[in-house]
Amino acid sequence: MALVEQPYRVAGRRAPPAAPRLDAAWLAVIERLRETELARMALVVGGRSSGARVACRTAVASGAIGVVCLAFPLKPPPRAGATKPTSSRLPELEAVSVPILVVQGTRDRFGIPPAGPGRTVVQVAGDHGLKSDLAAVGAAVRGWLAELPGLTGLQSAT
Repeated sequence: MALVEQPYRVAGRRAPPAAPRLDAAWLAVIERLRETELARMALVVGGRSSGARVACRTAVASGAIGVVCLAFPLKPPPRAGATKPTSSRLPELEAVSVPILVVQGTRDRFGIPPAGPGRTVVQVAGDHGLKSDLAAVGAAVRGWLAELPGLTGLQSAT
């Protein structure tokens, strides 16, 4: 397992750069990990919020067999002075061709995506931060990974 912090967060910025830059940086990290620590291993990618979107957009290019989305931001926050509603990001989830797990807080202000073909949605107590019930978040991910075809040798940490 590898935990990767987005470069813009490491630099101390709150707002991410444009999607193509995020995706390119993520794919460069995946490529490097595939050459070393994760060589010859099945890959499940994932992220929280913006990172979940990156994982979805790059799932095929990264060779992932599954995607874990924590707090997927289905609806972007409205822009100041906007007169029309924001568009849904559901197409980003629907474009993924491998199994997806979405773990979403029941009070997430960015919405809760629907379950769909190949997409499991688990709601846990809390909001977009998913900090209210970390045990439930962990249980949802462990349970889903245990059933994911192509993933062997997973050991659950308790």
